[in-house]
Amino acid sequence: MIKVGVVGATGYAGAELVRLLAGHPEVEIAVLTSQSYAGQKMWEVFPHLYGIVDKTLETLNIPELMARCEVIFTALPHGHAMTVGQEVMRRGRRLIDLGADFRLKDVDVYQSWYKTEHTAAVLVASAVYGLPELYREDIKDSVIVANPGCYPTSAILGLAPLLANKLIDTDTVIIDSKSGVSGAGRGLSLKTHFSETTENFQAYGVATHRHTPEIEQELSALAGVPVVVNFTPHLTPMVRGILSTMYAKLSVDLNVQELTDIYRSFYQNERFIRVLPPGRYPTTKGVAGSNYCDLSVTVDPRTKRVIVLAAIDNLLKGAAGQAVQNLNVMYGLPEDTGLNFAGMYP
Repeated sequence: MIKVGVVGATGYAGAELVRLLAGHPEVEIAVLTSQSYAGQKMWEVFPHLYGIVDKTLETLNIPELMARCEVIFTALPHGHAMTVGQEVMRRGRRLIDLGADFRLKDVDVYQSWYKTEHTAAVLVASAVYGLPELYREDIKDSVIVANPGCYPTSAILGLAPLLANKLIDTDTVIIDSKSGVSGAGRGLSLKTHFSETTENFQAYGVATHRHTPEIEQELSALAGVPVVVNFTPHLTPMVRGILSTMYAKLSVDLNVQELTDIYRSFYQNERFIRVLPPGRYPTTKGVAGSNYCDLSVTVDPRTKRVIVLAAIDNLLKGAAGQAVQNLNVMYGLPEDTGLNFAGMYP
């Protein structure tokens, strides 16, 4: 059994991770930490885990964590995984970080966008970006895996076949994304207050969202040239889910069926990518509670623009589910171990 610890177990992503790990046949949950709820049982904070996870939440003690765990998951705000990462390297453990601290390869870019000093810059070069569909071989032998952000997961998976095959003008990429309120985390704020979000639809982080450099980093790697995008996220009055709609100018004349065939070929062996038939479009309800990313692609013949739609559950493929998928890759397990289930409907 793989002994794991979850640091930050009582955020939304952390709680989903605990739920998944509790059902994983190769995992033993050794440590769960929480700054706010230390001393309480996990199920006392999240009643849906009653009779499933009986562990007591602990205050973070890094030496104790390293002694009891083989793999550590950090589900913390940015800036808080660096110390854990340093100790992981020193003690020969492995880290899957669900935060942003190891995603960006340029530390200056990280510090500029996150307004936080990076105190573990030496670790960034060896960290692997944890998108298995693109970096599976690197993830296998990694010590630190930087689990992608939720918006970037949808955008990168949606655009990867076009960029890898050089089918679009890289100066014309527009990404329009909508997310459920759980993406803002469990902390209280006026922005996510029920009265502010219900029957409301709003853009935020316009031209300034911190996932922008992460998206551009990975799209540039795929294209082989620098890619700059317009990315606009929106908050929708639903609990979970992301739907991203992406636009770009085609550089090759292709019809809908040809584009769909290209996507199916690119993702033909990917367990969690579902390329929908022409004329069928992803929905957040279609992936809720699952680790799937549903994709569809079409073309506007008038404008010569390709339109890609991607749907994921922001807490599963956008966070905890992808983290478990990365764990499976790291240990040579089937990637759907602990994840082999359909979503919830309705």
